[in-house]
Amino acid sequence: MRDFGGRVSAAFDHLPIRTRLALASALLTFAILCGFALVVGSLTVHRIRSDFNNEVAASADDLASLLQIRIEHGTLVVTPNIDAYAAPEHAAIRVILSSSGSIIEHTPHAPELDSSSGTIAGLERGENVAGYRVESRAKGPLSVGGYVVIQYARPLSDVQPTIARVELLLILGTLAGTGLALLAGATIARRAMQPIATLTATAAEIARTQDPSATIPQPEADDEVAELARTLQGMLQSLDDAHAETEAMLARQRRFVADASHELRTPLTSVLANLELLAESLHGDQGEAARSALRSSRRMRRLVADLLLLARSDVGRAVPHQPVDLAQVATEAAAELGPLSGEHELTINARAAVVEGNHDELLRVALNLVENALRHTPPGTAIGVRTETRDAASRGGRAGGEALLVVEDDGPGVPPELAPTLFERFVRGAGDRGGSFGLGLAIVRVVAASHGGSVVLDHVVPHGARFVVRLPAAPAQGTAAPPPHADRSDLLTR
Repeated sequence: MRDFGGRVSAAFDHLPIRTRLALASALLTFAILCGFALVVGSLTVHRIRSDFNNEVAASADDLASLLQIRIEHGTLVVTPNIDAYAAPEHAAIRVILSSSGSIIEHTPHAPELDSSSGTIAGLERGENVAGYRVESRAKGPLSVGGYVVIQYARPLSDVQPTIARVELLLILGTLAGTGLALLAGATIARRAMQPIATLTATAAEIARTQDPSATIPQPEADDEVAELARTLQGMLQSLDDAHAETEAMLARQRRFVADASHELRTPLTSVLANLELLAESLHGDQGEAARSALRSSRRMRRLVADLLLLARSDVGRAVPHQPVDLAQVATEAAAELGPLSGEHELTINARAAVVEGNHDELLRVALNLVENALRHTPPGTAIGVRTETRDAASRGGRAGGEALLVVEDDGPGVPPELAPTLFERFVRGAGDRGGSFGLGLAIVRVVAASHGGSVVLDHVVPHGARFVVRLPAAPAQGTAAPPPHADRSDLLTR
């Protein structure tokens, strides 16, 4: 029983507040009306039965006063006619001679109305016998000696319909009152919870728009809901201030990174030039130290260039765009990385694919994708670079064509746990042997987005990886003539 009560309480707690308030109001009203109905019903039924008993007693007294018994030709005659007297009330009447117990007169179908004790003579109180309310009155003495007992009875069924109607009215009244309490409770709860619903809708809208500067509507009543609204408004104001401060700090950081990266390019260029001269002129350990410093400086130059590109993207600095053929970009990237491919099999299939963009940034995209494939695949892996153009019809009817730059390999592929964060900054794979800063694929995504395109990773079954860069193709009227090498298929193997 305790477990059942606990389950009911848990189920009740899971209901919405509006429903709980309405149900609580209805249950409380039901309990009050049930108590009221029990008290009023008991008193009313008692009063109905008492009135009925009094009517039966009064009728018995009246009958006893009217009844006359005389002897005619040696026979006891009863007047007036008891059938006529009993008919209006559906009563049963018996007149019994006390000395012998014989029935002098009775109405048709009158049942045995003797009491449970069997006492007839001298009975002056009412009782219920065989479904009748019986009142007995003694009359006499007679001239022949003794007296008679007059039994007047009315069926208890005469009063049951009245009692049933009272009980039905009380039940219906209780149910109707409970239903009205439920409706009233639901209406009041809905009106009471309306400010909460408004606050919830406003909070959901703020979460959708991510705008902490929005205003929370203030209820008219100065109650707990108004206090909650003021608290939420204060919290949003604090969040807005913190958001503005964070944005300002991030903007300062982006400007600093962009300016610092830009300023570092000049001294790095000077350092690289000096180190290249030293590496050529020095020999032995000194020459090896100069070459090691030169390699580190070149890595630092690439890091500065990557940071400068990302910083420009963060602060929204746009670079001039002009028609660029992705086929030429892919060829240049393959030619630059061909000597570094080692035992990899690098293949290029370049078809004319002209876009509006920045040549240096698009070249960085191709270099990063090919270098990523070289770094994360074992020797002997085949790496392919492909460019092409798709028209609007091949894109499912969407307006405008698109140019594709595809770099794919048949290596081990990208681990599933790394795929969701692959294009984020400073993400490095397990196979990275220290030659990467984790910015290559992040730069690919930033450059593709700044050119109105995208980059996706397609897993190749059963193994391998395919990176597809999609960019809007340049309009026909602005398209430059393809270079002589635009349509070619070269195999570069080192």
